[in-house]
Amino acid sequence: MLITAIRTLILYFFVITALRLMGKREIGQLQPFELVVILMISDLAAIPSEDVGIPLISGIIPMMVLVLMSISLSYLELKSEKARDILNGTPSILIERGRIVEHELVRNRLPLTDLVEELRMRSIPNIADVEFAILETNGQISVLPKSSKRPVTPEDLKLQPAYEGLPIVFIMDGILQESAFALSGKDRAWLDKQIKKHQLKGIEEVLFACLDSSDHLYLQGKERYTKKKQQA
Repeated sequence: MLITAIRTLILYFFVITALRLMGKREIGQLQPFELVVILMISDLAAIPSEDVGIPLISGIIPMMVLVLMSISLSYLELKSEKARDILNGTPSILIERGRIVEHELVRNRLPLTDLVEELRMRSIPNIADVEFAILETNGQISVLPKSSKRPVTPEDLKLQPAYEGLPIVFIMDGILQESAFALSGKDRAWLDKQIKKHQLKGIEEVLFACLDSSDHLYLQGKERYTKKKQQA
């Protein structure tokens, strides 16, 4: 049993490394050839982990071949538009200027009920309000409402809102993020002062703290410490 556990751990870390080499993608964004590679890798990893009589290398080598093939195809996609079309296919227009393109639904074997459901999930109950609905190569449906049905933006109102950058995280679950000081221009004395303002003793009592682009600090203490102060 110990040998089986060790073999399983080795294969587990190898599969994780292989998937990281293939790049970061959400499951819903995988292209068809990437999904096939992942399914085959999982099957190849299961065989030697279940049977100790099969050498680990017999499972690792085919997995390495699949990973190298996936990386090569991904590189080929970057360099060749034709190769990208062959490997992934091309997007399909399902709705064009408020009209359903019926033959594209049939070609992609997509029920009309699924399309209507997708529109409802995007708060667009009326097909006539859609300028374009496009079935992307990863299976997701992109919906572009007509300009008269889109939410109003500051640009439409000729407004210039203040710049909003990414917030800088100082503390994450009681752990100080040292890089935040260089990014924000703040120092440890400033942070300690802010923590005391919230009646907390130190960093370990802070659940989350971040500074936004308006120089406003959001700080929340851990529940067990804030409850004690409320009861005191």
